[in-house]
Amino acid sequence: MDPISKYQQRRRRHNATPKRVLPQNGWKRRLRYFYLRFVRLRGSPEAIATGVATGVFAGWFPLFGLQTIIGIALATIFKGNKLMAAAGTWVSNPLTYIPIYYFNFRVGQQLLAGVGMQTELPDWTVVQAIVVESGWAAFSQLMALGGIVSAALFLGCCVVGLVSAIAAYFLTLWLLRFQRQKVQCTKTRIS
Repeated sequence: MDPISKYQQRRRRHNATPKRVLPQNGWKRRLRYFYLRFVRLRGSPEAIATGVATGVFAGWFPLFGLQTIIGIALATIFKGNKLMAAAGTWVSNPLTYIPIYYFNFRVGQQLLAGVGMQTELPDWTVVQAIVVESGWAAFSQLMALGGIVSAALFLGCCVVGLVSAIAAYFLTLWLLRFQRQKVQCTKTRIS
């Protein structure tokens, strides 16, 4: 028997592994693949667009790990596509968390300031003094500060999420209708 070289062993192992489902030749081809998978989804364009919109709405909230569950629950309530709701939550990911939540906090801060609620954050030295000070008063001051930040953040998330969901709904609906009309015209021309 001939000894098999390491190169030949690697080739045999490589050929024995199953081929990948995703296309291998560059980003443009991958994006086209996902685009075609998106426009060929079964269901009405309205249901798919509702799924995307509910997912985008849920994706703006800082509830890590619950965004997908909330998106799917909202899609179930509004009779949207659950798969697209899960995909819509990807608007927020570890790369976009900080800019998204900072923007949402600022929007909420502006809205609460318009109502007359105090939303300015104290200096870091004030926060340190609260933490260093012992007793129930320090704890209640720290909790009040957290309440202000949370209220501003969640209000901003609601407003930005609602605006983004409406935009995502109409953009997705237009894209799906356009693509399906294009396919229908092609089919009628062929037959």
